[in-house]
Amino acid sequence: MADWISWLATAATVTAAFMTASNLGSRITGYGFAIFLVGSLSWLAVGILTDQQALVWTNVVLTGLNLFGVWRWLGRQARIEEGAAAAAAASERTPGESLFPVSLLLGAEVRNSDGERLGSCVDGMAGCSSGRLRYVVASQGGIGGVGETLRRLPWDEAEIVDDTIVTRRRQFDRLAEIPKDKWPAR
Repeated sequence: MADWISWLATAATVTAAFMTASNLGSRITGYGFAIFLVGSLSWLAVGILTDQQALVWTNVVLTGLNLFGVWRWLGRQARIEEGAAAAAAASERTPGESLFPVSLLLGAEVRNSDGERLGSCVDGMAGCSSGRLRYVVASQGGIGGVGETLRRLPWDEAEIVDDTIVTRRRQFDRLAEIPKDKWPAR
């Protein structure tokens, strides 16, 4: 029985590690912690069945951490994201400039005005005193960060449309490539 449970624990732990390491958003991370919880409970059972005290106590602690992860990502963070989405939607129905959650930038698709996918946003740079967004850094190509090209997209050449960064710039590939560890100061 312990052998079967250990295979379940292994599959759950590997799946959960992939889900959380992929950084695909709060819900996927939260479900990753839920699957980690299945893994830690399974490892806890294996430790009890095989009388391995170190495995038992390690997974007692990990079970607590996984419960915290589920609360953090599926509870708290999900409510925060819902609040941001509600504020953005309400701002579209009120006079003045529409709002978008800044957290939307991380991982948002970057597309041209024709809808062609150009890459994804990895970060943004804002002025300290003005708070104004100056530029976003878009990742183009590669897989999981390997072989990617980073480009500086000036914010005055972009806008948010339906949770996507849309650039008005026609020649995205002509934006200068920037090194991963040395971004422009202006």
